[in-house]
This record gives sequence, C-alpha cells and structure tokens, in this order.
Amino acid sequence: MASKVTVFLVLLIHIYAVSSSDPDPVYDFCVPRTNLSSDALSCKNSTLVTVEDFVYSGIKSPGDFKETGFAATPVSSTVFPGLNTLGMSFVRADFAAGGVNVPHYHPRATEVGFVLEGKIYSGFIDTKNKVFARVLEKGEVMVFPRGLVHFQMNVGESPATILGSFDSQNPGLVKIPAAIFGSEIKDELLLKAFGFNSKELAKLRKHFES
Repeated sequence: MASKVTVFLVLLIHIYAVSSSDPDPVYDFCVPRTNLSSDALSCKNSTLVTVEDFVYSGIKSPGDFKETGFAATPVSSTVFPGLNTLGMSFVRADFAAGGVNVPHYHPRATEVGFVLEGKIYSGFIDTKNKVFARVLEKGEVMVFPRGLVHFQMNVGESPATILGSFDSQNPGLVKIPAAIFGSEIKDELLLKAFGFNSKELAKLRKHFES
C-alpha cells in the first residue's frame, strides 16, 4: 500500500511540474512562420533564419500613456519571433511622475521587474492579504510571484522606467479594476460585495467599460 501511495505522489509531482511552466523546446529555436494552409504556426527552415529574428528594437521609446500616467509595451513572440518556444516574454513599463500601474496579476508567470530609471513604490499581496512593498530605486530588482496581485507607482519627481521579464511566453494579464467593474458581473452582486449605491457603481462601470 505504501509503495502505491509513493508512486501516486510521484505522479502528482510530475504532473504538476509539467503543467506549471511552458513546455521545453525540442529545437535550438523555432522562429515561427505562418502556414498558409492553416492558422497554425510552424518553424521556419533554420537556413532562412537570420540574426534579425533575434533582435527587437520596439522598446527604445515609451509606449502610449494612459490616464493613469502609465505606458506598457509588451514584447512577446507575436512581435519578436525569436522568443517563440523559449518560455519567456517581457515588457517595458514607463511612468509619468505620479503614474500608476493598477493592481493586476499574471496567471501564468512570475515576473521580475528591474528599475532602469526613477523611484517606484512597488509591491505584491500574498494569499493572506499581507503586503510586501517598498520604494525601489534605479538598479534594484523585485520579483512578483506568479498569480499574486502586484502594483507600482512612480513616487519620484521625474519619469521612471521598469523592464519586466516573465518566465512564460504568454503570461496573461488581469487588471483588477477592469476585471471587476468592466465585466458583466451582476450589479446586485457588486453592490452587496462593495457596499456601493447604484449611482457610484454606474460611475465605476462607465469608467472601466471596454
């Protein structure tokens, strides 16, 4: 009986390990090409791959700033083919003075954020609602565990920039305010959950509607 339990536990651990990260690549690289006969992506012939497939210049400048004073330029294999099957992606995040990256999480990736410029109040919340946060300065790095809500705010007087790296080709992004108030969750539930009146909820709905 004990041996059966051991085998079962080993299988569970193996299944978890396999399902908890992107699959391992089976080639040195797989720069994608579109198969004209289907929507599936296949790899270019390696003889057609060039160094340009492994270089990306799209984050030299900030992206478009939102009303929160935040601009994000995500980089995945969709725009940077050389990343395909390598199990990673990244983002350039720029903050105006006082700019905020609203509470959000990535369901499929741990993130490492490196401060290139500025002072960023940065942190995450664990499943016991404990907040781990402090001001990061240029050259400092913070890790945000997969699936945990995290946030950033520029607390300096000048613009700030973070480079974020993910251990998944497709980390996913769920912004908490938009997910709650910009979705089709019934008003009755939200009114009871947050103690709003109908007018306050309608205002939030309008602000976060897609």
